[in-house]
Amino acid sequence: MASYIALNYWELAAASVFVFMNAGLSVIFSLRVHRSLLVAAIRMVVQLALVGLVLTTLFSVVSPVWTGLAALGMVLFAGREATQRQERRLSGWWSYGLGTGCMMMASVLVTVFALLTAVRPNPWYDPRYAIPLLGMILGNCMTGIALGLDTLTTSLVSRRASVEAQLMLGATRRDAAAPVMREALRSALMPTINSMAVTGVVSLPGMMTGQILGGVPPAEAVKYQILVMFLIAGGTGLGAVTAVLGGVYRLTDGRHRLRLDRLTAPKAS
Repeated sequence: MASYIALNYWELAAASVFVFMNAGLSVIFSLRVHRSLLVAAIRMVVQLALVGLVLTTLFSVVSPVWTGLAALGMVLFAGREATQRQERRLSGWWSYGLGTGCMMMASVLVTVFALLTAVRPNPWYDPRYAIPLLGMILGNCMTGIALGLDTLTTSLVSRRASVEAQLMLGATRRDAAAPVMREALRSALMPTINSMAVTGVVSLPGMMTGQILGGVPPAEAVKYQILVMFLIAGGTGLGAVTAVLGGVYRLTDGRHRLRLDRLTAPKAS
């Protein structure tokens, strides 16, 4: 049976020295990120501690209802984070609804596909498998959708004259926005592409490292990491495409006009 090395709280506290070191560097070089860094570190610890308690309960219950509620909570929180990362947001419920809906569709679809085909736990909704898989796919999908929508909105604003000129010459809204759409999708997919390109040579991903530290044979950990990377790529691509297309649909209308009035003002720096 695989064994693992248990960590105690003093060892975790010793590792936190590096966070305080970064905060000190922020003060020394006047970066003004020390407060955000410390808040983020505290927030991470609290969130992970709570997640540990929740997962312990979920693993003992193995209920499709509780697994579904946990997944829904993850998606809703991810939607909020994706919205906060955009400089210009869609007005109204679209600001939160578009990214959240696309994340839910893409991440849940890809996760269920993996559970029913590759992983095949019994039962298939076992939270020990479903929640970690969804978390990895959802986190990357959130980043891709946030980058894609942010690039789309900022590029449409900066290229407004070019897009409107094409529309006046008779181009459809999709044709006029095509260059911006391509740029947005490239921005959304680039982190995943870069991650896949260096995985195994430059970096060992967190999941694979955790499995190896937990005693799983490296060859088996590699298989799972390849599976996860494929799932992440699929979820991110599907979510980004639907979000960007939805953004273009919202920022134009049926008369093929650019509707930047449906954007909020940029966030104050």
